Amino acid sequence: MNSKDRVHTALRHQPTDRVPIFMWFHPETAVILGDLLEIPPSLVGDAMGNDVQQTWVNNNYAMEGIVHWHDGEWHVDAWGIKWVRGFSFNQIEHHPLQHSTPEEVLAYRFPADQLPSLFAAMDQAAAKAIAGEYFLGCDVSPCAYEMYWRLRGMEQALLDIMENPEFAAVMLQRCADFAILLGEEAFRRYPLDWLWTGDDVASQTNLIVSPRTWRQLIKPALQSVFDLGKARGVWVAYHCCGALRPIIPDLIDMGMDVLNPVQANCPGMDIFELKREFGEKITFMGGLDTQYLLPQGSVGEVRQAVRKLLDEVAYDGGYILAASHTIPPETPLENIFALYEEAGIPKQAIFDHAADLRRKLAQKNG
Repeated sequence: MNSKDRVHTALRHQPTDRVPIFMWFHPETAVILGDLLEIPPSLVGDAMGNDVQQTWVNNNYAMEGIVHWHDGEWHVDAWGIKWVRGFSFNQIEHHPLQHSTPEEVLAYRFPADQLPSLFAAMDQAAAKAIAGEYFLGCDVSPCAYEMYWRLRGMEQALLDIMENPEFAAVMLQRCADFAILLGEEAFRRYPLDWLWTGDDVASQTNLIVSPRTWRQLIKPALQSVFDLGKARGVWVAYHCCGALRPIIPDLIDMGMDVLNPVQANCPGMDIFELKREFGEKITFMGGLDTQYLLPQGSVGEVRQAVRKLLDEVAYDGGYILAASHTIPPETPLENIFALYEEAGIPKQAIFDHAADLRRKLAQKNG
């Protein structure tokens, strides 16, 4: 099977030649692996066997796609949000609408005039996907609530939701409408296999808002983004970190096909229990712990955890192997190679693939 066939087959809950893989690496991890494999960090996912080509076209690019290497370095994105690197990740320091009046907030304009720059990285991902028979996705997240609080600030966004829900609903839909605009543009440009959506509405212990509030205010906006993918006949993937168990049935009813990242150490998010309850309806992507297992576990513990995922979650398809977050740079290399070997990609195959990528790169630049 090529990558495209492998992912589609798993999403149809049918057996594959090996489990599909879509692993995310922290930029520093990609540099470490790139040095080891003698390839640019941007090609590490390809060498390691990722079956999906995808990148961000919405505000998550500003958070994850623009890399700063030293704490304190910063940028202001096309939305007017200021990001500063701290503790190895970009963090928001300025929310452009935090102190705005409702009238000023309603006058805010999303950066629809900057589509060429927003789609630059996606153009590259699509070119690789088409040339290499990869499964192609486009990430239009954050879609509603998470985009709103990035603009408004977490505290003010929650105050809006509690004190002025009609106003909040309008702005949540405007956030979703921009995600839809980006999705429509992506469908015009590329032969997408899935539409990747997302909205972090949960903490490590529970939902940030009540299930009732989520259903009343956030769900309708998110539904409109899901509807775009369904209307175009592609799979709909949804990303939400944390303990979102109370709304998983809603997401399934809305048309979600893939749930990521399944943080199994959060309440209600045991991937094996979720598989038993919802496994016939959706595909899971993730569940491999990056907080403790990968950086601190032994090689044997990593192997055991991957085997258990493959035996109990991927047995009928319906699973894409991924970590619950980006693989952190403190992860021992032997743990990374152990998880891949258990998934059917031995270390030597990774080095061989890297050598092939070096040859292609040399020919391209030659």
